[in-house]
Amino acid sequence: MKKDSWFHIALRWRGSVVPEVLPRSLLCGLFGGLIYILHLFKIQVSLPILGSIIPNIVLGLLLVFRTNTAYERFWEGRKAWGLLVNTVRNLTRQILVAISEQEPHDRQAKITAVKLLPAFAIALKLHLRSEAINAELAANLSAAQFDRLKTMNHPPLEIAFWISSYLQEQTHQGKLDRYQLGDMINLLHQMTDVVGICERILRTPMPLAYSIHLKQLLMIYCLSLPFQMVNQLEWMTAPIVALISFTLLGIEEIGIQIEDPFGHDANDLPLDNICNTMIRNIEDLILVSDTQANKN
Repeated sequence: MKKDSWFHIALRWRGSVVPEVLPRSLLCGLFGGLIYILHLFKIQVSLPILGSIIPNIVLGLLLVFRTNTAYERFWEGRKAWGLLVNTVRNLTRQILVAISEQEPHDRQAKITAVKLLPAFAIALKLHLRSEAINAELAANLSAAQFDRLKTMNHPPLEIAFWISSYLQEQTHQGKLDRYQLGDMINLLHQMTDVVGICERILRTPMPLAYSIHLKQLLMIYCLSLPFQMVNQLEWMTAPIVALISFTLLGIEEIGIQIEDPFGHDANDLPLDNICNTMIRNIEDLILVSDTQANKN
């Protein structure tokens, strides 16, 4: 994969926080221009002492904590979905290989069960986005299962229940021994654990008081900049204030955008691509299994 140049990345508009931060930065710059106009009329607006009101190190630590916390949530969500991909692959392989086919319809029943695994991932994606069950799931479910999911409050858990029931039924019919069943149930437990991890990330927002306080400190700091600079910078006060404000507000906006990584924004996790990858992997495994079955 070709890596974008530094300047190409730096000048990108899509996926950046420029659209959100730019209006606020320009507002701070206009305020700086107003201070400069007052300075031209010999009004005393130069107050260098304001530089000590909001120490830079305190504001820096707050921003670092904000972005680190947000990125930790983003990365934990990515690890959870990575675990889901690996678990789905392993469980698919075990179902296709370990469950014996004693009757003609066993093969189709096995493939139907395997298709529930990407359906689980798609249902989880829709659940995290608070979206209704849609046609994206229809290709991996029967009509009855699709209609059933529309009535459920938690579709991923319902699909996990169907997979578990299938595995238990195969064991009762002697097509799967209890040791293999235990391994598969453990993999299914990992899949449901991913649901819990993602829900914890989604439903544990940044404390409101912290978010409010940080925004207040940022605004006070950005609006105090002209008083510190106007005596030395004069007409350059406005653009310099806008640039500094853009930098600080951009760091905060990055944290806001990545703290909930399951949406549709450009900086969210590519859940659609991850689900499509799972579907392709399972189709490949089914094809390999069919080829092996035909040889035997």
